[in-house]
Amino acid sequence: MASIFFSKLGGFPTRLCLCHETALHRFTIQKRVHAVGNRIGDKPRFGFHRIIRKPHALATEVSYKEPKASTPLKDNMMANYVPIYVMLQLDIITTDNILRDKAGLEKQLKQLQDAGVDGVMCDVWWGIVESKGPKEYDWSAYKTLFQLVQDCKLKMQVVMSFHQCGGNVGDVVIIPIPQWVRDVGETNPDIFFTNRSGNRNTEYLTIGVDNQPLFGGRTAIELYSDFMKSFRENMADFLDVELFTDIEVGLGPAGELRYPSYPQNQGWAFPGIGEFQCYDKYLKADFEEAAMNAGHPEWRLPDDAGEYNDTPDATGFFGSKGYLSDKGKFFLTWYSSKLIIHGDQILDEANKALLGCKVKLACKISGIHWWYKDDTHAAELTAGYYNLNDRDGYRPIARMLSRHYGAFNFTCLEMKNSDQDAAAKSGPQQLVQQVFSAVKREEVIMAGENALERYDRDGYNQILLNVRPNGVSKNGPPKLKMEALTFLRLGDDLLEKKNFRIFKAFVRKLHADQPYTADLREYTTVVPLERSKPEIQIEELLKATKMHEPFPFDDQTDMSMGGVVNDFIDGLLNLIPFF
Repeated sequence: MASIFFSKLGGFPTRLCLCHETALHRFTIQKRVHAVGNRIGDKPRFGFHRIIRKPHALATEVSYKEPKASTPLKDNMMANYVPIYVMLQLDIITTDNILRDKAGLEKQLKQLQDAGVDGVMCDVWWGIVESKGPKEYDWSAYKTLFQLVQDCKLKMQVVMSFHQCGGNVGDVVIIPIPQWVRDVGETNPDIFFTNRSGNRNTEYLTIGVDNQPLFGGRTAIELYSDFMKSFRENMADFLDVELFTDIEVGLGPAGELRYPSYPQNQGWAFPGIGEFQCYDKYLKADFEEAAMNAGHPEWRLPDDAGEYNDTPDATGFFGSKGYLSDKGKFFLTWYSSKLIIHGDQILDEANKALLGCKVKLACKISGIHWWYKDDTHAAELTAGYYNLNDRDGYRPIARMLSRHYGAFNFTCLEMKNSDQDAAAKSGPQQLVQQVFSAVKREEVIMAGENALERYDRDGYNQILLNVRPNGVSKNGPPKLKMEALTFLRLGDDLLEKKNFRIFKAFVRKLHADQPYTADLREYTTVVPLERSKPEIQIEELLKATKMHEPFPFDDQTDMSMGGVVNDFIDGLLNLIPFF
């Protein structure tokens, strides 16, 4: 489920008593009568006429405090500890719902545990668990997997994967969404994201059907909600013993909160700007209603934004500055706001499903670094991140996430600007810095992962810099620190002798040279998940778009893995059989 990046470097469950109960806020049980689009969390039916009036309203430093720690950290240096979770193979559970090669996996998990790895991450595929029919959930293979991981004394991050596996870089297998869902698309293909040419993307249901009862009387949001409720009910024993640290909620293609703007299986290639994905009949009608409410019934969706592999200059929307016109700003505000509302609705359902459990919710945001240094930020805009040199497209997402006590998981931590061809105007270093700063200003948990498989010291050094941008603090928590790293991926390449030797040193550096601990309370807070905070109005979210100077990052990590000399020594050691 890796993101796409290129480099020159090749009803509630019956067992609610099993998790701590938290009282619902009074307002959550009141019937909402506001027109949708005015508040995050409302169903987006009536358009966005209140959004467009002040698309660049000044930001206020609104923030929300995280729950207090249940116990204080025991050691100042342990406050620098960054746990690492290694991604399991995409097809560790086969499409036949069987745990693949249990004995082999057990051996690999024990190797990880011996290396000091804190846990593993795995996708929980909708297309496998609910493949037999609506609400016919089969969790048996995943229960076997989770028991194995627990027996190997590792923790877990799990992803509610409501997307198809296949069509993105790193997707070596095909795991489609359930057939009974795809069958609806046979007679109504508009349930899928659609580009201007009419090409459908079956990787994930369009956000236009989030609140449409098209699936046996259920909406898409209800499909996702029922799945997560079933997960809680069936995994109650594992939740009780705190096997899971994070539940990442899949919110789009590759599990990321974005539009499928750069699909490889439709011919996209790096560094194409991608295409807007809002031409299904549901999103098209929504936009037209929003435009009418704003007093511009003549406005339509863009028809000059180019094709997947264009450059910004080759298009009217970007090259001729259409994105800076009133119509362009209106469209981009609508397009990006629809995405945020989509994420907010599903995260609210996840919060209700897992209320009282000692887990953190998380969502993943794609690190779209190409064209970041171009004024248009075209690739980010087509993906739904309305980010410009003078407009922060990521902080509104963080502000939305703050109400769910969620973690903001960002990709491309291993990348440097120099890894990319100059023609792509790529800026992964500045992008990570901007996003980290935006997230921390909202006092939201920040986590990250690498986008490409990297087992070299340069890649590790860049990750170490990004997870602790100002280094280790000997007097308590560092100024900036990511709460966890998810590492791509478990397999033969990682476990190859030389690679694994370097990886073990990398794990120690992530841990700030502190001993491995199985007790999360040694370095972070563990509290029951509280009910989501009050809904946030769209206007309040848009106030977060004002761009601020990013927090300063050091030039290099203070936990360096070394460089060329160490690589030479690694080569020599690799020739010695017992090393």
